[in-house]
Amino acid sequence: MELKEKYIPADTRYDNSEQMYRRCGRSGVLLPKISLGFWHNFGGNDPYERSRAITHYAFDHGITHFDLANNYGPPYGSAEETMGRLMEDDFKPYRDELFIASKAGYDMWQGPYGNWGSRKYLISSLDQSLKRMNLEYVDLFYSHRYDPETPLEETLQALVDIVKAGKALYVGISRWPLEALKFADQYLRERDVPLLIYQGRLNLLDKEPQDEGILDYCYNHGIGFISFSPLAQGLLTDRYLSCTVSEKGEVVGIPEGSRMTQGRFLKPDNLTPELLTYLKELNEQAQQRKQTLAEMAISWILEQKGVTSVIVGASSANQLARNLKSIE
Repeated sequence: MELKEKYIPADTRYDNSEQMYRRCGRSGVLLPKISLGFWHNFGGNDPYERSRAITHYAFDHGITHFDLANNYGPPYGSAEETMGRLMEDDFKPYRDELFIASKAGYDMWQGPYGNWGSRKYLISSLDQSLKRMNLEYVDLFYSHRYDPETPLEETLQALVDIVKAGKALYVGISRWPLEALKFADQYLRERDVPLLIYQGRLNLLDKEPQDEGILDYCYNHGIGFISFSPLAQGLLTDRYLSCTVSEKGEVVGIPEGSRMTQGRFLKPDNLTPELLTYLKELNEQAQQRKQTLAEMAISWILEQKGVTSVIVGASSANQLARNLKSIE
């Protein structure tokens, strides 16, 4: 993809609005069914021009929601720094068309104040994130994970005060258990800062938010739900379909250079013979639907009651284009 010297978004970016956007719970916010995640591929170790190409393609095709966190990279903070460069180079004139999210909750800096859910950490982290991204506010700020040691009132009041200070327009929570979600919903609603959205891992191999009742709760209480890891770290793609099972009952033929061979988030032990058989069965279903396995996996999530959007990562504009086919 050839980059323009001065980025001017496509005039057609909203031509598909009826098919592209979905209301987030019972709020006034519409989010694209496919949102762009900055967890990988946008950090300081990645080529900046590639990040530009991906985000240009995303916005040109109606993806207005960019999902970040303080420690996305690697290294930590660098994905937000990339977002800051993108704002300066390309997106500042279109800030009001973008819905930018960040989070805090996982380890970010050394010492007792750079992790979990204290008021000190959340507010300090967001101040740092705004500087890195060259933003006056984020559209959405999350508590990135449930903290069993910090009182929920402290974490939630920090979110309330962040909104009332004008540093975020909406708040969300990610990966909180059901009872904590119920508490957060009531606490925030009583303080006129309703919970906009819940972020959780939902895919064809991990249905915990459904099994735990989180998705039903969100649907019944007007809270949006956004899924991350829709392709299960690449398991729900064609990447591993060529693998076979040896006479010893071991999976062989894992592609070189795949995420599984790198062993950071996906290990060879994760791909059992039983799982490989299931993935091949799913792929047969996808072929019958005239889809790739990845397209069907994303389509399945979007068909679940209560789901607002799916966060996809992309290492190229072409990969993002393939993911977008799942909403056709």
